[in-house]
Formats: sequence, C-alpha cells, structure tokens
Amino acid sequence: MGEKKVKEVTRYIKKEVERELWARAAGRCQFNGCNRIMYKSPVTQERVNISEKAHIYSFSEDGPRGWGPFKKNPQSLNGADNLMLMCHDCHKTIDQDKDGSKYSASLLQQWKKEHEHRVITVTGIAANRKSHVVFYGSNIGEQRSPLQQEDAMEAMFPERYPVVSENSVCLSMSCSHEDKTAAFWESESAHLNRVFDQKVLPLIESDQTKHFSLFCLAPIPLLIQLGALFTDKISVDSYQPIREPKGWHWQEFPEGFEFIVKKPEVVNGAPVLVISLSDIINHERIRKVMGEQVSIWELTVPEEHIGNDNIRNSAQLSMMRTIIRKLMVLIKDVHGSTTPLSVFPAMSVSCSIEMGRARMPKADMPWIIYDQNNKEKKFITAIIIGDSQ
Repeated sequence: MGEKKVKEVTRYIKKEVERELWARAAGRCQFNGCNRIMYKSPVTQERVNISEKAHIYSFSEDGPRGWGPFKKNPQSLNGADNLMLMCHDCHKTIDQDKDGSKYSASLLQQWKKEHEHRVITVTGIAANRKSHVVFYGSNIGEQRSPLQQEDAMEAMFPERYPVVSENSVCLSMSCSHEDKTAAFWESESAHLNRVFDQKVLPLIESDQTKHFSLFCLAPIPLLIQLGALFTDKISVDSYQPIREPKGWHWQEFPEGFEFIVKKPEVVNGAPVLVISLSDIINHERIRKVMGEQVSIWELTVPEEHIGNDNIRNSAQLSMMRTIIRKLMVLIKDVHGSTTPLSVFPAMSVSCSIEMGRARMPKADMPWIIYDQNNKEKKFITAIIIGDSQ
C-alpha cells in the first residue's frame, strides 16, 4: 500500500493552485528578507518568470522536512497552503538544509503567513491614499544629502503609499559650486524651477493623483523655494528626518511646544524676520549684515524646544503654516505689502518647506532669504522669492 501511495503523488501543480500562489505572494519571493520580483530578470529587467514553487513539507517523504501531517494524505502536498513562491537561490537554500533543522516547516509557514498578511494589508489600502513620492537633495555645506527610497516608503505606510514605488520623482542635481558663491544659488534655484515645471507640474495638471510626499535634504532657502512652488493649494505631506530615533517616522507631539512671535520694540527700518527654531539667532549678526536701521520680527519656540530635532509630529507643520500666515499679515500691516522682507532662518527641513507653502504669491511681500555660510562666517543673500523691485 505504501508503494502505491507514493506513485499516486506527482509533481504536477494545478494551474488554479499556481494562480492562487502568485496572487497570495504578490509575485515576490516569500523567503523572509528576499522579496525579489518574480516576473522579471534582476539583471536585464526583461520580462521572464524566475519563480519556483517550493514545498514547505517536502515533495519526497525523505526530503528536508518530510511529509509531516501529509503522511496520510500526500496528494495534498501540492496545495497552495503547502507551497511558497521563491526564487531559485532561496529555494535551493532551504532544500540544502537536509534535516530541516534551520529552515523548519514551522518557520517557513510563519514566513509565508507574514508575507501574505503584508500583501493583504498593503493592497487593502484605499486608492485615495496614493501619493507621488518626491525626493529633493542638494549640497549642504561640505555634506552631500543621500536619500534612501526604502526609508521613505516605510515612513509613508500605512497612511500613504506610492503611486509607483519604483518611479519616484527626483528633483535633485549635483552642483559643483560651493554654497558660498552666488553661482551655487543661481544654478540650484534655476534648476529647481525648471525641474519642477518638467516633472511635477504635469502630474498636478493631468494625473489623477494630486497628492505628494516630500522627502528632502537641502539648504533652507531652497526648501522654502520648493514649498513656494507647491503652495498650499496642492495636497502635500512634508516629512522630517528625525535624528533620535533615527528615521522619517513621526513621533508623539512634544509636550509644551508652541510658536512664539516677538514683535520689534521700535519700528525704525527695513523689516526683518528672524526664525529661531533649530538655533537662536543673535540679532547682532543681523545688524552686521543689514545695518542698525532694521525692524526685527522673530519667530521662535520655548527655549527647551529649540534644537535640530524639535519637529517630531506632523501637527507642528500645520501650526507652522498658520503662524506664518498670521505673521505676514502683521508685518504687511506695519511695513506695507511691497516692501521686501529679509528672512534669516534657522529651522528644520519640514518647517522650511511649510513656510514656503504658506506664502501667498499675489498677496505677500517679496522675500529675500539669507543663509548662514560657515566658511564666510556670516549670513549671505541666497534666494529672492517674489518681485523685489
């Protein structure tokens, strides 16, 4: 009887079982940590089926993991519950474990369950949660600004997910100029305007998805410019690189955080907005650049919240947009809507973007944005937004 039972077991896997296996695996290798796409070559990217159907309990009774509970019904070995979609390398790896001690049936079942649960979770997100992922990096002093796509995707989930995970919008350029030079600011600013028109505007005008997720690491003036290009009319999530714990994930709202507006004691000159969020900017540094006849307005936070890691929750960005709009009204009431406003900022990536988004192009005064240059050891003029004439 035992011999007859073995002969009845074949390697043939029904088409409907294969279709179910592919669907449950979402066309990716189910070996934990591999996740390789099974429908194209990892080398040439040509469309080709590189998948194999790996048995959890082995096809052969004396295989790595034996028949286990299928001893009485080996015909069910080829069912979808006992199969995993794998690439050749991973399939070979589990079957080289001859006694099944490292890659046990229970471990493989756990991996299969976790993989398929992840597929169900991700594909179950409503279509209106899609977002265009935008990366923007630029030189910051002597440092480069690498952006990791995997980190960004993880930060978005589960609130948002990319329209096409492999085709994010990259606005970055590599500029050979040092950031103390006028050529740096001119070339970077012109490039940002140009590439925004080329890559983002068509999506705003014609693509069904009107939401964007921004992951940026660049000097503050360029980030303000980027925000001004998007405006607050477009749905945007600006993400913040947090140092502790490291990553782009939002944390709990920091207790006691608030924005504080300090008005000038005497209005006796050109309007200046000092933004002391990540650091306190001494007003003497402003007067060395602008002269004594200035009216200094300041946006800051409680002293215990000043620092590079003070923006930890997306609600703080909504607060930032609100306070900037109020500030613009206050400053315009005193200085007029055509007087240029000199901006000296020390703030985070996300706040910089949101400040730009809060700008009202037709209503707000021109902004002359300065940048602290460590080589020059002073603030220098970087970018002008709006008509400064």
